[in-house]
Amino acid sequence: MNGKDLEKELLWEAPHIAKEVPAEREEASAFCEGYKAFLNAGKTERECVKAAVELLEKAGYREFDPKASYKAGDKVYWNNRKKALAAATFGTLGMEEGLRMNGAHIDSPRLDLKPNPLFEQADIAYLKPHYYGGIRKYQWGATPLAMHGVVGKKNGEMVEISIGEKEGEPQFCITDLLPHLASEQNGRKLGEGLKGEELNIIVGSIPFMGEDDEKIKTPVKLMAMKLLNEMYGITEKDFTRAEIEMVPAYKAVDVGLDRSLVGAYGQDDRVCAYTALMAETETKAPAHTTLTILADKEEIGSAGNTGLNSDFVLHIIEDLCQTAGADLKTVLRASLCLSSDVNAAYDPTFASVYEERNSSAINKGCVLTKYTGARGKSGSNDASAETMAKVIQIMDENGVYWQTGELGAVDVGGGGTIAQFVAHMDVDVVDLGVPILSMHAPFELASKLDVYNTYKAFKAFYK
Repeated sequence: MNGKDLEKELLWEAPHIAKEVPAEREEASAFCEGYKAFLNAGKTERECVKAAVELLEKAGYREFDPKASYKAGDKVYWNNRKKALAAATFGTLGMEEGLRMNGAHIDSPRLDLKPNPLFEQADIAYLKPHYYGGIRKYQWGATPLAMHGVVGKKNGEMVEISIGEKEGEPQFCITDLLPHLASEQNGRKLGEGLKGEELNIIVGSIPFMGEDDEKIKTPVKLMAMKLLNEMYGITEKDFTRAEIEMVPAYKAVDVGLDRSLVGAYGQDDRVCAYTALMAETETKAPAHTTLTILADKEEIGSAGNTGLNSDFVLHIIEDLCQTAGADLKTVLRASLCLSSDVNAAYDPTFASVYEERNSSAINKGCVLTKYTGARGKSGSNDASAETMAKVIQIMDENGVYWQTGELGAVDVGGGGTIAQFVAHMDVDVVDLGVPILSMHAPFELASKLDVYNTYKAFKAFYK
């Protein structure tokens, strides 16, 4: 055997998908039209759940009923406090043969309004936020923002808020210094280019004018509150009963002359949520019962009762076990889960923070991440060789393009996913998702070919 044949037989490198299968570009582009619409409809976890429920019910899913009997092919879902979701398709095999689980998260880094956010200074009305998740604060200055959320009124009514998304609606922003006056600011470390308490969001500059306006202490603040009251019937005290998120007002768009990339806010991790949801709805009669999970709070450690570091998923699995008369421990031990989260795509502009041989790249398919964590794999699940072998076999047998990747070079940084919390339930799990450029920025990039192959991987996993 000559060296070229031996090289082909023994060595491996993930190929560029467009070179291998040029026809897949058109399929990927068509698939991503629905993905972009999902991103535009769901800029918060609540909006994602709402959009997901619409998709599920259209596909024949119904809310789980513990008193009902289910057969293979039946489809159910659980809505956890309108902020997290799970959906299942009953399989032909017994429940004790294990579930095929797939968990993504639908929260993204953002600016949450503080409980007492509205104030006036120098005749300008502002909202004061507390940032959520890992953001680079300087990226949020001079960026068009939209207001999304819910407010609980005194009478118990919950009001949904959305300002800044529709054509003609006002938007909001955080100011930054002009370069002519920024010599002192330029001396700051990049992480302090804008500090947390400098992320003040402008919401108005016109004062309320009345007969006794000279007696009003904060007329611009009053005018802003008056406008919100006219729109939604809320008062300043109602902010204490609210969840309001300020997010980039951008729409999802194609990026590049070749339209090969999707640019949008919140692709971490709604790219995996959408692909998992599509694979779930298209699954008809799987062997193993599927369980697709769209979780909240991953960006802050999966905390709270809508995050994976709680028992809400365990309780859903208990529901399934009780319906089937199956033993919970047996089901968990036999189950296999994909922790569907993104990885950092290799960026040649910042090559020094990556180890190129072990980084994922755009246009080479979904990325299988054996371990996450930081430094010595701290906070990682670290999937077993057996789990890796099972998932790779599924993808290879179904023509899925995939690659492996780490989150940057050793000792440079790191990160975590929901995998460690799934493993805590005694379930085999590995991370699989989409490589992302500019992760956690207000505008992230993903390859359409990678998005499409992640969807193909999930379909094969459920089959």
